[in-house]
Amino acid sequence: MTLAVTLLGAALVGLTLGLLGAGGSILAVPILIYAAGQPAHVAIPTALVIVAISSAGALLPRLRGGQIRWPVATVFAIGGVPAALAGAAVGHRLPAHLLMPGFAVLMVVVAVRMLRDARPVGQGCRRTPGRGRPPGCLLKALSAGAGVGLLTGVFGVGGGFAIVPALTLLLGLTQAEAAATSLVIIVVNSLASFAGHLGTHLDPVTIAEFAGIALVVSVATGRLAQRIPARTVRRIFGWTVIALAPLVALAG
Repeated sequence: MTLAVTLLGAALVGLTLGLLGAGGSILAVPILIYAAGQPAHVAIPTALVIVAISSAGALLPRLRGGQIRWPVATVFAIGGVPAALAGAAVGHRLPAHLLMPGFAVLMVVVAVRMLRDARPVGQGCRRTPGRGRPPGCLLKALSAGAGVGLLTGVFGVGGGFAIVPALTLLLGLTQAEAAATSLVIIVVNSLASFAGHLGTHLDPVTIAEFAGIALVVSVATGRLAQRIPARTVRRIFGWTVIALAPLVALAG
């Protein structure tokens, strides 16, 4: 029964990453704790590996679509990688009774973010003919990348829930561009953060089973992302995360 729940959770992680370009890791950590029976300090780096693999899979169908904004992803990585390494060092030393309640609060913030129907305001940092980009865009992107990287390192989340709104609201990317670009950033941040957890003993069988299911589902749903209303998926995801948050808080 536990294996079945774990694999079902893996499919849910792949589904959210494939459709939204976000949200997989916020589900992976509690699933690994409750269904796979892993302690928090093992579940977090395990989730980072799984989410990196799943995000790479969800990215594949988008590579030919011209939706990935590589310069934006590069700037986010410059800001995010050092912060992810620092965050991993902090999170690795935090006791579970502090780490998991903090993670539960983060889950609620994520859920509220997903349930809100926020839309871009103006053009953000998009280029305008004859004017280029508005001033301050580079600093905004670096700061956002650092903030997301820190969350990735401490809590083992890819950060797509924060990356997508930052890319749309701050930088003016479309939802499709933000979802595709977010996946690149999630892969980079997850791998950087995992480097800060090297030495933790992980279960390769759990990683292979979980990542395999999540990868297959993320690739498949990545191809369907343009056909399914994202708002519907966001609402289901948001309420699911809110329901899981109290359980995560108690895991500490």
